[in-house]
Order: sequence, then structure tokens, then C-alpha cells
Amino acid sequence: MASYSYTADILTVGFFIFEWLAYAITLEHTAYGRDSLSARMNVYREIWVRRLLDREARMVDMQIMASLQNGTAFFASTSLFAIGGALALLRAGADAAIVLGKLPVDLSPSAHLWEVKCVGLVLICVYAFFKFAWAYRLFNYVAILFGAMPPATKRDTAEAEAHVIRTTRLFEAAGRHFNRGQRAFFFALGYLGWFISPYVLFVTTAAVVIVTWRRQFASNAWRAMES
Repeated sequence: MASYSYTADILTVGFFIFEWLAYAITLEHTAYGRDSLSARMNVYREIWVRRLLDREARMVDMQIMASLQNGTAFFASTSLFAIGGALALLRAGADAAIVLGKLPVDLSPSAHLWEVKCVGLVLICVYAFFKFAWAYRLFNYVAILFGAMPPATKRDTAEAEAHVIRTTRLFEAAGRHFNRGQRAFFFALGYLGWFISPYVLFVTTAAVVIVTWRRQFASNAWRAMES
């Protein structure tokens, strides 16, 4: 019975990892992903940067950039709290075994398996923190490039065009890493299903993929950005 349980755990965790990687690769590296909501927003990042050239007063643009930085900093801080909570779970294995053991179906894991689950959750939260922290740093760099934008009188020069392309690429990279951090949070919620049962992990992973796919390719926001 223990062998079967571990087999189910291995298979469902493999499914979890496969779905996360497959979704990320499809979204970021395929032609299908180039029609996602994130990809459509990248177009407007470039439009924003180009229109920035036409304005001499750019205080509003810098205020918007500051709001993006603050939002990213919030998620980075939240991921640190999540790491602390996941580490606290490492010491709650005995209490969890008592609670899960009282269910109609005994779902109490072994002490070693509980530790593996907690370490996995910690790793996901650490990954999210690094993505949000790097996105925050990139948004800082974009703000610097905004400040270094050539004046409106030079908007038709080769220097201005090169600066627009450079800023847009960095802007897209910041958004991409922020999206990866958020994706880690979404899949972390699905990963919590494993603390109940490997079969619940299978269901929660599928649910996360469906929800995130719908938001990127079939949501009202996606349709609103349709050209």
C-alpha cells in the first residue's frame, strides 16, 4: 500500500511539473502564445514608449512606472511571507497527521513525505521571490531609460529609435519575469492539493492550468485587447 501511495505521489508531481513547463513554454515560446493577453500588452508597451517621445513633460509616465514598481515590490514581499509560512509547515507535520488521520479516508502522510511536500512549496515560493525581485530591478532600469529618453525634438533620429527599441525590450523582460512570478503563485495554490492527496493535486493542477489559460486566451480582458 505504501509503495502504491508513493507511486501515485511521483506520478502526480511529475504531472504538476510537466503542466507548469508545458504551459510556460507554450505561452512564451510558440506562435500560439504570441496571441496571449500578455503578448498583446507587449504591443502597447512599445506604443507607450513611442508616445513618450512626443511628450516633453513625462511626470505622469514616471508615476505610472512607480505604481508598477510598487506592485512588484508588494508581490516580492508577499513571497517572503509565503516562504516563512511554508517553513513553518515543516514543524507542523505531527499536527497535520492527526487532522488528516481523522478523515473518513486516512490521508495522513509519513513524516518524510510531509517534509518533501513542504520543501517543494518552499522552492516554489523562493522561485517566485527571485522572479518578482528581478522584475522589480528591471522596472527600475526601465525608469532610468525613461529618464534618459531623448527630447521630443529628436524623436525622428536614429538615436531615439534605438532607445525606443532598447527600452521596449527591457520593459517586456520586466513584464515577462513578473508574469513568471505570478504563475508560480498560481501553481503554488494548485500544489497545496498535494498536502491532502496526490489525486487532489492532479485535480488542482488541472484547475490552475484551465484558469490561467482562460485568462490569457479566452477572458474578457483578452477580447478587449483584440485588434
